[in-house]
Amino acid sequence: MKEGLRKEGKKIRENLPKSELLEKSDRIKKRLYKMKEFRKAPTILFYVSYDNEVYTHDMIKESLSTEKNVIVPITDKENHCLILSKIKAWEDLERGAYSILEPNKNCVNKVSLDKIDLILVPGVVFDKSGNRIGHGVGYYDSLLKDSKNACHIGLAFEVQIVDSIPAEEHDMKVDKIVTENRVINCF
Repeated sequence: MKEGLRKEGKKIRENLPKSELLEKSDRIKKRLYKMKEFRKAPTILFYVSYDNEVYTHDMIKESLSTEKNVIVPITDKENHCLILSKIKAWEDLERGAYSILEPNKNCVNKVSLDKIDLILVPGVVFDKSGNRIGHGVGYYDSLLKDSKNACHIGLAFEVQIVDSIPAEEHDMKVDKIVTENRVINCF
C-alpha cells in the first residue's frame, strides 16, 4: 500500500505545472514564516528541493541574508545517513547524491543534530497524523528518530495530504505540516 501511495503521490506532484508549484510554494513559505517555530528558531535544517517538491531554494536564499543559521543535508550513501552542514552562501551548493544540491567539499561545515532547532521535512505523501512517505530510502526517518530537540515540520502541497498512511515502527512522524492552505497540527 505504501508503494502505491508513493507512486501516486509522485505522479500528482510531477503533474503540477511549474508556475503552480512556485505559486503554492510561495504561499507555503509565507505561512511558514509566520509560525513562531520558524521565527524563533536560530538554526534551521532546510532540505534542498528537487523533483517537484515544495520549492525551498528561495527560503534558503532569504534565510541566508538573515541572522538564521542555515543548515542543509549531505547524503552519505556509504553510511546511509545525512551529514548536516552549515552554509554561508547559495553558491556553496553543487549537485551531489541523487542530483540534489548540497555543499561542495570545500564548504562543508558539519553541525551536530542537537544544535538544530527546526527541521523542514520533505515527503511524497503526508497524512493529518504526521505520518509521511518519502522516497523510500529512510534518510529522514533515521534523522528524525535521533532528533530530540528540534521541531519537525513537513512541507507539502494540499494534493499530497491523504486520509491515512500505514505506519511501521521505524516511520517517524512530523509535528506539523504546512501546505498552501493551512497548518496541520499532528499531535
